[in-house]
Amino acid sequence: MTTIAALLDKFDRLVVWTMDAFGIKFARLALGIVFIWFGALKMIGDLSPAYDLVAATVYWLTPEIIIPLIGLWEVAIGVAFLFPPLTRLALLLLIPQMPATFLPLVLLPAVTFTVVPWGLTLEGQYIVKNLVIIACALIIGGTALRKDRSDREARTGAIEVPVHTS
Repeated sequence: MTTIAALLDKFDRLVVWTMDAFGIKFARLALGIVFIWFGALKMIGDLSPAYDLVAATVYWLTPEIIIPLIGLWEVAIGVAFLFPPLTRLALLLLIPQMPATFLPLVLLPAVTFTVVPWGLTLEGQYIVKNLVIIACALIIGGTALRKDRSDREARTGAIEVPVHTS
């Protein structure tokens, strides 16, 4: 039995090590692909399944102008997530973009809900999944100081320990 337990422990450690080694990199790649792809579709216009939703949400602006601009903004977010030195830029661009994506839940409840506030339509699900994007961005953003910190620790030999106060 101990042999099986030891093998399972080794396998578990390998899986956790792999997730630690590649998780942030994959999250960057995934966010980059999603933002570039969805943004590019908005720039093209009629290929974006979100075109009508965005046009109805930002009804006070001309859709032929604003939707491609939003698409360009999203492509910029995606490109910035792909390059770790641009993480802060990606997060800065994401700050106004993410709350804006939730506007249809407020402005277009008939489009985003089957039963307010729990029953989501496909459009509503498309919007609520942005919570996962926000979580990934927070995790990636949490790594933004790692290189700065490790460079400083290498120069000074001092290890910085975060101080938590209650």
